[in-house]
Amino acid sequence: MKRAAAYTLLLLGGMALLPSCDFLFGSREDDVVSEIFEEGSIDPELGNEEVGYVPILPIWDDFIEPIDIYVGYDEMVYVVDAEGLKVLDQAGIVHRVIPIQGATDVVQDRRLHTYVIGRADVDVDDDGDFENLAAVYHLTGTSSAGTPLIIDTLLHPFDDDSRGITAFRGADDEAVEFTGLAVLADNTLYVARKGPRNSASSIARPDNVVLFYDPDGDNIGFANQLSPEGSNLRSTWDMSAIAGFAGPPQALAGFSNSRDFMACLLGPGASYRVLWLNRFEDPVQGIFFQENANLVLQDPTRADRFLYEPNRFIRPLDVCIAPDATGYIFVVDAGTDSLYQFTQRGYEGVNPPANTSLTRQVIASFGGEGSGPFQFRDPSGVAYMRNTVYVADRGNNRVMRYRLSTDLE
Repeated sequence: MKRAAAYTLLLLGGMALLPSCDFLFGSREDDVVSEIFEEGSIDPELGNEEVGYVPILPIWDDFIEPIDIYVGYDEMVYVVDAEGLKVLDQAGIVHRVIPIQGATDVVQDRRLHTYVIGRADVDVDDDGDFENLAAVYHLTGTSSAGTPLIIDTLLHPFDDDSRGITAFRGADDEAVEFTGLAVLADNTLYVARKGPRNSASSIARPDNVVLFYDPDGDNIGFANQLSPEGSNLRSTWDMSAIAGFAGPPQALAGFSNSRDFMACLLGPGASYRVLWLNRFEDPVQGIFFQENANLVLQDPTRADRFLYEPNRFIRPLDVCIAPDATGYIFVVDAGTDSLYQFTQRGYEGVNPPANTSLTRQVIASFGGEGSGPFQFRDPSGVAYMRNTVYVADRGNNRVMRYRLSTDLE
């Protein structure tokens, strides 16, 4: 929707640019970046001889309740916290802060366009009274030398084509939230939405839905045939996050063109809270989504725990999929204060090391409430880039990074 102009100036006018912006013109790496990925920068007291994730030091703690994290195609690290969107280099130095009202989620497409979920005050009826609505801000230049620009803002309900002939619903529409973002290889944007109105008989789409937008910000569809209410394997009930299968860094070959997505659910009583939804296209039914039936086929000779295990999660707040050859799936659960790792077959654990007698997946998930290097308090965001897992540890006001012990040199 092209209604961003009225509040773009307010947002950019309050933008804080930190003094050191040399990264905008040169390399995004420096000597510190090289050091922190060497084995000498890993605390030897934290590792063990088994395969598992090892913390990378130093811990990044220049945050106030970090709620989401994403490593972009520009290889900058984007963190959303109580101050807005923070842009960091890979050494953890904050170079730019972009205030965005109610920011909760961030993602970037292959054009280096950045999307941030937030809120916007909008005078819907032009009567001087403002409603606070769910918004997705579309920015460019977040890691360039110039001032970042908001080139578009997607607003609920005005950027849902199914609402074109329905009236504004007042408090119900103000209660709607955008809760997750994912970008496909062709720069299609998926936006997760949740809210109070989910009638199957309504001419408008349910509030609990995933909407699709083309690179120009036009609504081109939604995830059809998924239940907006109730617990099942094809549900969009009370989503807290979504993730796609394409991800940085840019690749010349092997880049995922999947149009599937994964979703985290918070609906009360849901047995399965992290779902993989497959996209199908049929001449009669058109485009629709169904459960990934392969994840139900659990082989107890290959793993001890599984993604599709009833009541496996309590309050999953984010999921991401490694775009490399591992294809690992990572979930952060604020209910157990833990980071979980699975294969794309749904087996919990990393692949056994080469030249060992191990044949089962090696459990690498960890957590528990606390402030230690293997503990979290309300982790709410997870990202992955080049063998490194990033966790937004909200309750500890920090970002943690981890690598598999077998990936250390």
